[in-house]
Formats: sequence, C-alpha cells, structure tokens
Amino acid sequence: MTPAPPADARAHLAELLAQALRAVAPEGAGIAIVIERPRHAGHGDYACNLALQLAKLLQRTPRDIAGSLVAALPASPLLEKAEIAGAGFINLYLERSYKQQAVHRALAAGAAYGACALGQKKRVQVEFVSANPTGPLHVGHGRGAAFGASLANVLAAAGFDVNREYYVNDAGRQMDILAVSTWLRYLELCGIAIAFPGNAYQGDYVRDMARALHGGHGARFKRDITGGTIAAWLSAGDEEAGLDALIAGAKSALGADYGIVHGFALSEQLADCRDDLAEFGVAFDRWFSEQSLFDSGRVERAVRMLEEKGHLYAEGGALWFRSEAYGDEKNRVVRRENGQYTYFASDIAYHLDKFERGFDLAIDVWGADHHGYIARVKGAVAALGLDPQRLNVALVQFAALYRKGERVPMSTRAGEFVTLRELRREVGNDAARFFYVLRKSDQHLDFDLDLAVSRSNENPVYYVQYAHARVCSLLEQWGGDAATLETADVAPLVSAQESRLLARLMEYPEAVENAARDLAPHTLAFYLRELAADFHSYYNATRILVEEAALQRARLALAAAVRRVLANGLALLGVSAPEKM
Repeated sequence: MTPAPPADARAHLAELLAQALRAVAPEGAGIAIVIERPRHAGHGDYACNLALQLAKLLQRTPRDIAGSLVAALPASPLLEKAEIAGAGFINLYLERSYKQQAVHRALAAGAAYGACALGQKKRVQVEFVSANPTGPLHVGHGRGAAFGASLANVLAAAGFDVNREYYVNDAGRQMDILAVSTWLRYLELCGIAIAFPGNAYQGDYVRDMARALHGGHGARFKRDITGGTIAAWLSAGDEEAGLDALIAGAKSALGADYGIVHGFALSEQLADCRDDLAEFGVAFDRWFSEQSLFDSGRVERAVRMLEEKGHLYAEGGALWFRSEAYGDEKNRVVRRENGQYTYFASDIAYHLDKFERGFDLAIDVWGADHHGYIARVKGAVAALGLDPQRLNVALVQFAALYRKGERVPMSTRAGEFVTLRELRREVGNDAARFFYVLRKSDQHLDFDLDLAVSRSNENPVYYVQYAHARVCSLLEQWGGDAATLETADVAPLVSAQESRLLARLMEYPEAVENAARDLAPHTLAFYLRELAADFHSYYNATRILVEEAALQRARLALAAAVRRVLANGLALLGVSAPEKM
C-alpha cells in the first residue's frame, strides 16, 4: 500500500535538504534549515538559503554549494524540481498533484484543518484584559480582549493546553476611589450637598450604582457628615492627597460598613465586565482575585522568599527589590515604610503562583504603557529562581476610536469614554473583533467606525465574510451534497488562479503555526484577507457551474475548501462565518 503523502510539505522539504546537507557537508549538519515562502509565486512554492549559510564554512561560492545540494536531494513524490536562483537560493517546486490534494486535506479535516502540534501539549496561561473593575470596559480594553482571546484560540489550535485568566485588581487604591465615589453619590441621594471631587470617578454608572445601593439599603450608609466635612478632607494637600484623606475619612466614618460599600461597587462592576466580555465572545477559565494573594499570605511569602535569597534591602523604612540588577531603571519598593505592600509585591506573588500552578509558559497581555514594567517583573521571576524565559509579555496599544474623522476621548475617571458595549452595538461583534486584530498588537490602531459599518469591499471583515457567503450561495445554487466533494477528482484544477488558491489553502496550517509562534493573530487576519481576495478574483473571472461534470465538481470542491478555511480562520479570531449577506 502506498503511504499517504506528508501533510506538512515544509517539514518534508527540510528533511530532504537535511539529507542533502549530510551528503555534501556533514560538518555543517548543525546549521538550521529554514524553509520559507518566496515573495513571488514564480520563484517556486518554497525557498531555502542554506547554501548562503554554508559559504563561509566550506569556502565555496553559494551557487556552487547550491548546485551540490540540489544534486544530492533525494527523490520525492512531492518535489517536482529544485532550481538555483540569484546568489545561491534554492527554489523548490511542489508537484501539482500534491498541491491539488490540499482541497481533500481541508475538506477531510474539517474544523480541525490548520491544527498542528507546535505546542506539544505544554500548559500555557494567557492572562489578558485584567482591567481595574472601576467602570465599564471601554474601546481601549476591547483591543486587549480581542487580541488575548484570538491569541488563546490560535495557541490552542497549535497544540498548546491553554488556560485563559483575568486578574482582578480588587485590592488597590483605584477600588477605594470607586467605592468612595459611589458613597458620595449615595450621600447626595440622602440629601447631603457635596462638591464632588474632580479626580473621583465621574461616570453615570457611578450614579447608577449609588441609586442601587440606596434602593437596596436605604439610609444605612448615611452618616452625620456635612459637605463641609468632606470639603475639609479634600483640602488636605494636593488633589491626590485630598482624595487619600477622603478615603481615610470614609473608612473611619463607615467602619465595618465600608467593606459592604466597597464589595458592592466591586461586584457590580465585575458583573458588568463579565457580561460585556461574554457578549463579546470572550470567556475565561478563571477570574483571579488580587485580594486573595493578601488574604492567603502569598504576598508576604513571596517577599520573604526574595529577602531570604538576598534580593531585598531596607532603606528609609521601606523594603526594596534590587531590580536594577535585572535591567530595570531603578530599584523598586515592595513594602512601604507604613508596612503596606505595593502593587509590585502582589504582582510578584501572582507570577510565582502562576508557575507553582504548573504552567510551562505564562503570557501576559499588557497595555503598551506598561512596557517599563517588564524588566522588573521578569527580574523578580528570575530572583525567585524561575526561568524568566517562561514569562512572555505581549504589549497592546490602546485603540483610538474615530467617528466622522474626529477622535473620541476616553477617560474612565472623567466618565468621558465610549464603552465596549456601545461600540459593539454600533458596529457589531464581528467588525469589532476583526478590526481589533488587523494590526500588530503593539502598533497604534485607529478604529474607523464609518468603515466598520460599511458594506463594501473596503471593509475587511465584510470582504472576508462575503467570500464565505459567496461559496455558500454557490453550493446552494448547485444543489448537490457538499459532503461528496471531499472525494472529487481535483486533477482538472490547472489554471493560474486555481494554482494560486491551492497554494493559499496549503499555507493555512503554516499561517496558524506562525501566528502561534510569533504571538501574532494579526497575521491570520492578513491571511484571510488574501485568501478572500484570491477567491473573489477567481469567482469573478471563472465560471464554476460549467457543463462538464468533472470540471464542475473539481471547482466546487476547491470553493468548498476555501469556505472551510475561511470558517476555521474566522473562528480563531472570534468572528462568525455567515452563509448569507
């Protein structure tokens, strides 16, 4: 029985070249063999620069070495020919029959087409969004959500065991500000006139929470406090110092009830965040509480571990981590002079906890403004005796939203922002998810609302989805059983446009693998646009429902394979694949 041809052509070609290398230059056997797609289709299906890498070692010209390697290539049913080009590149051409089988591979694998074993079942945690639960998610947070969810999907398709996590910052000053902001609005409902501080949270959602608090508890949290008392607290130093004095005053006045107000504000905003993300198609395996790190003693334990290893020192009554030794611009406080642990201390404990839970890799998705934070966190991981290479940080620039050419301001405290929910209602989940991943995550993104809602070829998500819907319409017009196309004879697919589509179908598993390796789901969005463009061009130039039965079935099978790949790729990006548009 003839063995089935390998599904991974690139790996097969790399092995052929490895055999040729052992025959021509065994002393260079350790050189990595890189097989890439050439920029121009006329330069073959793949290209390799191995001869250029060997030139210095062998003291021969690259073209001469390339000739020897090509001559030593073992015979293969996949390889039609190998040619030498330029300074010594080896261009590799696959047999047409093998490329045609991409149709069968895509249809037979179905939803699993594109999956690979890159991850080897390694456990990877992807922590993303993790926005302070101090207000509704805005369009800036949406990009981190779309990127993180798409990345997690891509990693799962590439063979990783993925865990999705949201880190809830429920232990810091921002939550205190939200709790006090809610309480002040509540006091207004109780008839106390207040000059509301400008650096507290201003949004209407704060008033909504105050009304809910008042409706559920009546006057329970009203205290014998005047607007003048609150103004006195706020006048203690500069604006931020005044806000801290207000927080301290509220805690003193409310006593044990402060925890109820704080917990109410937290639960309200966290519930809103959960619902918003769920509606956006973003799900998490775990919502991890920062406060739990303090309650369980894990922050204290992590700091003690660093101290015992000699990575901390005392100065000015505070405890400092020697982060300069790990490339940070200065050393960092982990415990203040008042005995309170810093946010950095809880972050150290959190990352220690990640690896103690058994994850092989941890991927943190942070806003680009946290770039300077990377060195100190990786330094702390290393200081704890862990491999910092197991922590990978992906930076995401916040998206700027434009409506009618004008930028929309976003500030959570000021209450001037467009929420993710509002964006989704205006443009839809699909456009939001696709637009967010159209550019590399650490690059600036201008989100054009007018384009996102347009039904034109200039709208990239519409363009890709329309290609899927076009195939569905074509198959409906045909009226046959699409499942039978899996065994269609694809030998008639010989035109230049058909060859281009076949090559594109073959690229899909590589596109998934590369997106996973580079933590770059935007490359998958690029791939889908190119596949859609190739299909639209083919559809417009080629009659598919021809009279000749064999040719018709071959072309229908090709279209069905395109539909399958479009659906698979869109699913990884969290975008639907409509059958009608």
